[in-house]
Amino acid sequence: MNPALVSLAAAAIAFVGTHFAMSHPLRAPMVGTLGEAGFMGVYSLVSFATFAWMAMAFRAASPSPVAIEGTYGLAVWVLASVLTLVALVLFLGSLRGNPALPDPRAAEGLDHREPAGVFRVTRHPMMWGFGLWAIAHLLVAPAGRTLIIGLAILILALLGAHLQDRKKEALMGAGWQAWEAKTSYWPRWSKLAGAGPVLWIAALAIWLGVTWAHDWLSAIPAGVWRWVG
Repeated sequence: MNPALVSLAAAAIAFVGTHFAMSHPLRAPMVGTLGEAGFMGVYSLVSFATFAWMAMAFRAASPSPVAIEGTYGLAVWVLASVLTLVALVLFLGSLRGNPALPDPRAAEGLDHREPAGVFRVTRHPMMWGFGLWAIAHLLVAPAGRTLIIGLAILILALLGAHLQDRKKEALMGAGWQAWEAKTSYWPRWSKLAGAGPVLWIAALAIWLGVTWAHDWLSAIPAGVWRWVG
């Protein structure tokens, strides 16, 4: 087997595995030993180190053949492009007022809060944003290094979101349970329009910039730039 892909697979396993381990079974003993601040410091350091290893291993591995219209059809590229735009809407919308982010005040008033914006779609918009990004890339290049990275991010995002619910129930009690009752793990796609025009416009502008840079960074045109020179 290609040594570069073996290294990438090992890095991906380390990245995902340490996230799950430190977020769940090891969290309580580490916090008990290091304190909350110490735990966050170690968590951040390990996450950065394993992500850097994964990024370097990804660059060292040869790119897999990328799907073209003649192989998978135009519809796959269009679908992947739409998925990455929706992923960006969910991700950007998750950066404000997200009770799942680390914040000692996150539980305050959560049992009375009504979901708005992307939280009407899913209570895990950030995780689903990562998941949709992974699915889009798996659709157009389901082999080699993209397959490894895509599956790692997909597992981390969607399984991580499920496990996050269990952790938040333990940490935030009735507040998170009330939030769960008013929101959904699985996206309610019909609620996407409710994310608001400002968020959609911002996401579209960033998406156009990111997909334009995709060709420059990886020599693979993406989004509308695949058809617009």
